[in-house]
Amino acid sequence: MSVLVVPEVLPGGALAASSAGLLAAAAAVGEPVALIACSADAAEAASAAAADLGAVRVLTAPTPGDALTVPVVDALAAAVAREQPELVLASHAVESRDALARLAARLRMPLATDVVGVERDDLGVVARHSALGGAFAVTGAPTFGPLLATLRPGAVEGRLPAQPLVRTELEITASGARAGRIESFAETAAPSSRPELRGAAAVVAGGRGVGSREDFALVERLADVLGAAVGASRAAVDAGYVPSSAQVGQTGVTVSPRLYVALGISGAIQHRAGMQTAGVIVAVDKNPDAPIFDIADFGIVGDLFTVVPQLISALEAHKK
Repeated sequence: MSVLVVPEVLPGGALAASSAGLLAAAAAVGEPVALIACSADAAEAASAAAADLGAVRVLTAPTPGDALTVPVVDALAAAVAREQPELVLASHAVESRDALARLAARLRMPLATDVVGVERDDLGVVARHSALGGAFAVTGAPTFGPLLATLRPGAVEGRLPAQPLVRTELEITASGARAGRIESFAETAAPSSRPELRGAAAVVAGGRGVGSREDFALVERLADVLGAAVGASRAAVDAGYVPSSAQVGQTGVTVSPRLYVALGISGAIQHRAGMQTAGVIVAVDKNPDAPIFDIADFGIVGDLFTVVPQLISALEAHKK
């Protein structure tokens, strides 16, 4: 049976970093079929990228660049009718969440959001969640119809072998539903050698214990040595140490990296909700009773300004 995968298409036709994990997760359930819904100019490059990441077939659906969401939902509805998939899987990103929620309402299909894994049992597709701030692992399954699910970026690792490109353009009947339209936009360039926080394999995050914007440079130095993204707790963002785009937690970005290093972060439940599914958690804090140590795989009770420079020196020496 097929699994319909909806990767995020970036400007120019590249696929988001979450796409490899999406296709790998889909392969655990069935045959991954990618739906590329984007402008005609980007479709060719995006289709080739999807096949390179393991999609056995690629469905393309050219969509107008100025209309929001509705054309993508129309394409999804056409793809579901054509493929009759057991599962429709997309990244837990803003656009994907919107599109799958609308599709669920239109086709009366069950929806599971922010799942950390999908699998199959004797009765069908099963979705796994990390619930209540990571305090519970929950398994759920639909009682009717195929399941729609959004997968937390970084929750599933792996990359499928590349496949030859088998591409089919969908025939789509427009629903005529009203859609918001983009009248204009301005691209903001933010060049950085660091990986994007959402979906990064490693994250180094700082909290209120870092003390100041100037001292947050220590967090960034460790991130650069590790090749990691930079994150922060809400307290650090509220204090002005870093912009809000770096916030990890229930009201920020949810991450599931292989490595998460928490520096000067006490570990409030709101923060843990956004990072508790990380593979390995390392925490440095002066307070031995900080809640972050309850979930850390490795914890260091000490002054981060003493510990982290030693760690950076050791890592740099190891690289030589």
